[in-house]
Amino acid sequence: MTTHHFPVDQHPAPQPTPLPGPLRPDSNPNPTDSNPTRSNGDRVAFWAEAARELDWEQPWHTTHTFEPAGPQPLSVPKIQWFAGGRLNVAVNCVDRHVAAGHGARTALYFEGEPGDRRAISYAELQQEVCRAANALTALGIGKGDRVVIYLPVIPETIIITLAVARIGAIHSLVFGGFSAESLRFRVEDTGAKLLVTSDGQYRRGSTVEVKTTADAAVAGQSAIEHVLVVRRTGSAIDWTPGRDRWWHDVVGTASDVHAAEAFDAETPLFIMYTSGTTGKPKGLLHTSGGYLTQAAQSFRFLFSNPDPAQRAADVHWCTADLAWVTAHTYEIYGPLANGASQVIYEGTPNVPDPGRHFEIIERYGVTSYYTAPTLVRALMGWFPDGIPAHHNVSSIRLLGTVGEAINPAAWQWFRAHLGAGTAPVVDTWWQSETGAAVLSPRPGDAAFKPGCASRPLPGLSALIVDDDGVQVPPGVHGSLVLDGPGPGMARAVWGNPQRYLDSYWRQYAAQGYFLTGDGAKYDDDGHAWILGRTDDVLNVSGHRLSSIEIESALVSHPLVVEAGVASVADPLTGHAIVAFVVLRPEAASAAAAAAASSVNAVRSVSEILRAHVAQQIGPIAKPSAVVVVPDVPKTRSGKILRRLLSQLYEGAPTGDTASLQNATSIAGITAALAQRKKETA
Repeated sequence: MTTHHFPVDQHPAPQPTPLPGPLRPDSNPNPTDSNPTRSNGDRVAFWAEAARELDWEQPWHTTHTFEPAGPQPLSVPKIQWFAGGRLNVAVNCVDRHVAAGHGARTALYFEGEPGDRRAISYAELQQEVCRAANALTALGIGKGDRVVIYLPVIPETIIITLAVARIGAIHSLVFGGFSAESLRFRVEDTGAKLLVTSDGQYRRGSTVEVKTTADAAVAGQSAIEHVLVVRRTGSAIDWTPGRDRWWHDVVGTASDVHAAEAFDAETPLFIMYTSGTTGKPKGLLHTSGGYLTQAAQSFRFLFSNPDPAQRAADVHWCTADLAWVTAHTYEIYGPLANGASQVIYEGTPNVPDPGRHFEIIERYGVTSYYTAPTLVRALMGWFPDGIPAHHNVSSIRLLGTVGEAINPAAWQWFRAHLGAGTAPVVDTWWQSETGAAVLSPRPGDAAFKPGCASRPLPGLSALIVDDDGVQVPPGVHGSLVLDGPGPGMARAVWGNPQRYLDSYWRQYAAQGYFLTGDGAKYDDDGHAWILGRTDDVLNVSGHRLSSIEIESALVSHPLVVEAGVASVADPLTGHAIVAFVVLRPEAASAAAAAAASSVNAVRSVSEILRAHVAQQIGPIAKPSAVVVVPDVPKTRSGKILRRLLSQLYEGAPTGDTASLQNATSIAGITAALAQRKKETA
């Protein structure tokens, strides 16, 4: 490929100037904010400069074009970045580092749940990706074809993902714990020609057979021509001759030389399905040049060592499953585009014991650790007094959180015990739709506000507005919208442009704002505090309350390690607040012992926590009921499924629970509610 490092912008598209507001990059920019947004022209120029960090075979002629949804009649917005530019995503993630003399650098440190390990250099990764690209071509996969990948966190998952990108096909990764029905929907909705899966996987200390689920998903009305199977566990599996192919037979024997083609910047790269916690999952379509530009730039801004001389020693670890957008951006494309070394771990954090993550950090010298608040709270519950002395996590220089707002108590524990009380914490807010982080504190900030998403990254702009699109004052709940998205923004909902328009653009079409669906508020400094999904806002006697605010108040009490707050219908107040709490182990044991002899002792826990919320927020926020449960239901990406809590409390049908990472929590909650009903009868 011919490489052009400095494309030119011949015809920049005219853009409206964004409204002024607090959610802009700093008015007195931190030294790490090298190019803050001042106007739309600055924003476009910023991303043009960021794109020049990549290798392009052909320069672009237009940096950005945006045709909004309004005015009437509404139409799907047209978004383009780097029109006319051509590049290859996989080449930018692998080949160019080898060509630059960094082939010996470790790209992946793989740790399997059973303890098997493998280090893969960039040169070795290049060979494996080339083999997989040749194998895909041999299986009849070409530009624009869809490939569904149903694999655990193993090297083959990253290899096949990059290989799909290398040949211009479109990948859609599916979490390896999803049901056959969930997998079937994604296979059929994408019209995939190839499914890549494994014979089995290791999960929670056991071997789980996977191929049967894959077989059920592709039976019937699918376009699948082949199922490519990775041998991971050696499980006995059913086999369909002609359709099923072993990875080691097809990929393992392919040539490790592959001539990569460059593709237009707007070539589709992947389809990312939302979790489906409400209704039919949406397949968000992301394209190549813009997505890779924002993934690479935001990783560099948030996670790269500020001392260039030390970057080669950095080891990054994003703990997300590879099927989630968090991992796409900060475990696949962002780190690899920057030539970083990183850890990928197949298993769960408490196998064989709750200290597994600490062992991994020490083994590989992890320097940046990016995880979900739900895992932080789990670690805090397992180790309330801190990390045992025999674990050395001193290599950590930066921490990050993602998924939903982290409560201040968990933030404090996280920084104190994994960050030695000094490590920066980038508490990032973003979505599958945005493709990369939008709001975050800076690694170089002098002070942090625990649980605050802070302000937009350079090149981005956001507002908190009321229903009429008017910016709200500090302390008032509003809707978070993007008036200056980045190039990683999803371009469409796969096969359903109307849903893309209705879900994200219709409400504020007159202003051209993208509706995130999250509520937020400004503090007096103009920084953003995320309050959760707008449909998680509680309306109690006309007062709008945030589920996350109440959960944070509960978790700040020493009895509680995790909490989920939901609303139930109340004829008097509109909504009544119900809190489901997970107690710290010692508190749970004491409560269980007390319950055996006295119902009043259990009720006292409830009264203590209700009073605590009233003291922290105000009497209006006091839950009408507090239910002690073993666990709260969470999606695979770590978000508490509050809708399910409401349904369980009210005895309503729960619907699809395939997005749960802890389906066993339902039985525990059901039992706790039955016991409560018995005691209060």
